[in-house]
Amino acid sequence: MDSDEIKQKLLEEISLTENTIKEYKELSKPIEPDCAIGRVSRMDAINNKSVVEASLRQAESKLRNLQRVFSQLGSEEFGICLKCKKPIPIGRILIRPESLFCVNCAQ
Repeated sequence: MDSDEIKQKLLEEISLTENTIKEYKELSKPIEPDCAIGRVSRMDAINNKSVVEASLRQAESKLRNLQRVFSQLGSEEFGICLKCKKPIPIGRILIRPESLFCVNCAQ
């Protein structure tokens, strides 16, 4: 696995995450009070908005981690576990590029 393949995977994941964030932002827009959807539907929409906002925060965190990993690409810090300072297996980086820890330390 060379650095170009890793770079491409990271860029793809960043793009997908940015698109997900855009979708979540669109879904989390408030419902206008003038919109006649009914009281139960409005309560359901408010609950769904809370779930979407939590997903949005998680996606934004993932994006920050992906950007951090991408900025480290090619440096000595790239692919090193923050806790044990051992290399993170390349398979884990490709599956979860936002991972800051190796599998053992993440548990």
